[in-house]
Amino acid sequence: MAHPTVALIGTCDTKLEELLYVHDKLVNQHGMQCKLIDVGRTPSDHPSISIRQSDIFRLSGIPPVDLTALPRGEVISTLIKHTIPIVASMQESNAIHAALSLGGSGGSSLAAEVMRAALPLGFPKLIVSTMAAGDVRPYVGESDVTMMHSVVDIAGLNDILCAVLDNAAGAIAGMARAQHTRLVHATSPALSNSLSAPPSQDKRIAITMFGVTTPAVTHARALLAAYPCTTYIFHATGAGGRALERLAAAHYWDGVLDLTTTELADALLGGVLSAGDMRLTSVGAARVPQIVSLGALDMVNFGPRETVPGKYHGRNLHMHNPSITLMRTSPEDCATLGQQVAERLAGADPDLTEVWVPVRGVSALSVCGQQFHDPEADRALFSAVKAGLGGTGIRVREEDHDINDPAFVQGMVQRLVEMMGLEPVRDEV
Repeated sequence: MAHPTVALIGTCDTKLEELLYVHDKLVNQHGMQCKLIDVGRTPSDHPSISIRQSDIFRLSGIPPVDLTALPRGEVISTLIKHTIPIVASMQESNAIHAALSLGGSGGSSLAAEVMRAALPLGFPKLIVSTMAAGDVRPYVGESDVTMMHSVVDIAGLNDILCAVLDNAAGAIAGMARAQHTRLVHATSPALSNSLSAPPSQDKRIAITMFGVTTPAVTHARALLAAYPCTTYIFHATGAGGRALERLAAAHYWDGVLDLTTTELADALLGGVLSAGDMRLTSVGAARVPQIVSLGALDMVNFGPRETVPGKYHGRNLHMHNPSITLMRTSPEDCATLGQQVAERLAGADPDLTEVWVPVRGVSALSVCGQQFHDPEADRALFSAVKAGLGGTGIRVREEDHDINDPAFVQGMVQRLVEMMGLEPVRDEV
């Protein structure tokens, strides 16, 4: 197998000096091989460039485009489309072991989309960006892209930028070596783009969690430890839900315990933890056994108290911590959320899908005596789910427990392993 190799992606017409600085550090200081890929608008000609702009059009198999006639946004989207298949092919053939990029908003957007689309989870990805100190969600999405703030603009070498670029080169070199070692020794198979099953016979089970449903998930993990499975816990922060859905669409899961569906509330009411409109759709489409509950649909997440939109100032608000303010969903909100749950599950296989309703509270905050206890809102939620799934064959099971009650969790886990056909191999914890 080749020596550890880093794909260095950048706009050589505007960042050549900085890219060559990193190229030199990777090759001469860290012993890496480096493939510099030029994704600039204007073609550059330098002997250190491994894949020139003209090569991108030639190798991608997509008809070339005259970039000079396009506005900046279309230039970026065109280069993304042509670069993705090239980088994906390099990764699939083990020709590269990590990817690094330097850029401002445009270059970071280009590189991030290429990395997300072409490189699987677990493959090292690092972007040095002027945008890394702000909201990086548009760049990272549901992937594992790492971002490093350049502090100063990537526009000329100086002592601040050189220190940052030195660190980036060292970081990606270490990650590339780790990836190279994994492949050489095949001790931890990298996830492929097809996300094929690992050599072991363990089944993969995804579980969704939030702080107010943590006791339930902790107990579920303990129960599932008795079965031949590996659990993957997704924090329901928006990115977590999107990652679960993306992996479900790739047929990665053997079963899903979607205990915490709170991201639907943020999507509906403008909270900060929305997972988008695809949430709660991919598992059913993939025909994977799933138990769905209504965890934390009693709340919407906002930032600090002063960031809560004015239209919600009269609502039931709870300061979770100085950075997060929770808002209780109203009966009207809950009726809509229940309809959404039903609509998104309606097409799923009724033999592989059940909804479990914790009548005594959907989170630690909505049980009797807590700030979000609201029986009217809960009834609106539960009734809408039942009404929406009526006639679909999907079972809605109401249990006289709250969501964190061990008895409720045990019931869900038992039904999921039954649907999956799993038998215990160890004594339950």
